[in-house]
Amino acid sequence: MEQQPVISISIVSHQQGALVAALLLDIAAHCAIPLEVILTLNKPETLPFNVASFPFPVKVVNNTAAKGFGANHNAAFGLAGAAHFCVLNPDIRFAQDPFTKLIALLADQSIGVAAPLIVNPAGGIEDSARRFPTPTSIFKKAWSGSRGADYDLGQAPLYPDWIAGMFMVFRAETFRAADGFDEDYFLYYEDVDLCWRLQRRQLRAALLPAVRATHDARRSSHRNLRYLLWHSQSMLRFFAKRALA
Repeated sequence: MEQQPVISISIVSHQQGALVAALLLDIAAHCAIPLEVILTLNKPETLPFNVASFPFPVKVVNNTAAKGFGANHNAAFGLAGAAHFCVLNPDIRFAQDPFTKLIALLADQSIGVAAPLIVNPAGGIEDSARRFPTPTSIFKKAWSGSRGADYDLGQAPLYPDWIAGMFMVFRAETFRAADGFDEDYFLYYEDVDLCWRLQRRQLRAALLPAVRATHDARRSSHRNLRYLLWHSQSMLRFFAKRALA
């Protein structure tokens, strides 16, 4: 008899089949807890692997039209059957099970979302735990060119304002009660917005430095004017929502 999954993992591929294959191999190699993967192909692609070859179910969703970050993960949540829900980028890698400790952290009902420490391929710590942005903080960072971290990281769990959407773990009931991501953003700030809405429900974001994942980011396309426009629109939407709350 197939075990009930403990966690449903949502991965969205934008013709990133090779990255997805490497990530699924990491999950298969290091994660013994019952789980399921919901893989959304946001653009048509031929996967370089057989989904039946993994020791966990992989549900493949083929979009007929490309959707935004929030819409894709919200749709995947509608197919999820576990008590925990994970949003995971295809360019994440790990060498140990990250889920068991993050799920254990979520036993604290004051925590709404949990994440591991994110490092780059060279081992440098990425700024995946941040304070909520304000027009003033955005201006100061742009003026100074600063890319410094918002928080000092130690070994204890950290409770930042928000954690980056590349790797987020929720109790399913929490994600459902918050109505998931705001799909009007399309791209960028969905993670900021959801953490802000969780905080308004007295639920904290938590980062667990004892668990690490590597983010092998491909940022070149984000220099594109279209991405800059999406980012600016999302930023303004977030500022407007906070001002009107």
